[in-house]
Amino acid sequence: MTGKKTILILASPLAVIFVLFLGYSGWNSADPERTCGSCHEIVPSLEMWQQSAHRDVTCSGCHGTAMSNGFHSLKEKGRMLFTHTRNKSDHMKVGMDEEDVFEVMSACVDCHRDEYTRWMAGGHSATYSDLFLNPAHNSMERLYPDCFRCHGMYYGGTIEKLVEPLSTTGPWRLKDPDKASQHAIPCLTCHPIHMENERMGRPGSMDDPEGIFYARDERNPLTGLYLRSDRLHLRADMLRKPDMFSGGVPVLVSDDPVQRICMQCHAPNWAHEAGTEDDRTPTGVHEGISCRACHRGHSNDARDACKSCHPAVSSCNLPVETMNTTYLSRESPHDIHSMQCTHCHDPIPYP
Repeated sequence: MTGKKTILILASPLAVIFVLFLGYSGWNSADPERTCGSCHEIVPSLEMWQQSAHRDVTCSGCHGTAMSNGFHSLKEKGRMLFTHTRNKSDHMKVGMDEEDVFEVMSACVDCHRDEYTRWMAGGHSATYSDLFLNPAHNSMERLYPDCFRCHGMYYGGTIEKLVEPLSTTGPWRLKDPDKASQHAIPCLTCHPIHMENERMGRPGSMDDPEGIFYARDERNPLTGLYLRSDRLHLRADMLRKPDMFSGGVPVLVSDDPVQRICMQCHAPNWAHEAGTEDDRTPTGVHEGISCRACHRGHSNDARDACKSCHPAVSSCNLPVETMNTTYLSRESPHDIHSMQCTHCHDPIPYP
């Protein structure tokens, strides 16, 4: 009898663990409406997810489980539970901190490996060290809180907590050395996972002229700007197309919604003068074209873009692949952002 009691005592904890394991596995595989979505704080995200291109991906597929990332996952899920159960009427919005964002990014890579590789090869994969310890920039302009509007928008601290000194004389250093290698512009800066969108793929019916016609209605853009101040994404086509000027004359701006995101960070001065500050709005012969006409998605690489529209040798008798078209040289007469016809051709006199 004693032996049976001993076996029962030893087996009981294992049985409890087994039951908890089955219950937890069932929770992670169940319909999100009955699990995550049963918390009212999650309902808005659930409703957006149900209309998004990711609606066939489970919550745990991107966000992981309470056991997927050790103590951090347990802490995150515990924070969400506390938020839900605390006895206050003004429930705090359940959001993701920067560590959560990088955890979700690791799930993005599993499905979007090519996009991630191109992003890593481009300038938008810059790290905190690249951006906030840049001597050329820091000696020209003092670091200030609005830097986080475009760089480090998911960072939870202040500029004083991130880097010192806050002056135009260095040397500068990051107060947390671990931030040095972290990417400051993660995928979620421009890609809201829950954004309303259609599934990727071919049109539903290739026999439907409206479905394959080149002038068919465009799908909702897959991009949206993350607003740090409001902790939410604003869909690209909801952003206002800015009015731009060159010498006081209005400039035609592309209707491409994605370009509106580009212009939030690559922004002009207060007068919206094209080419000022970090602005890249094309004027001259390329006026009105979109950034994406030349810059590849994710990598932003513009190499070989010229020959997609122009012959190998330009009308100036210069090879388009070796012309100095880069924006890095403001003096280049072949800068595609500001090139004029008269940079290559003599003006035709009027009679």
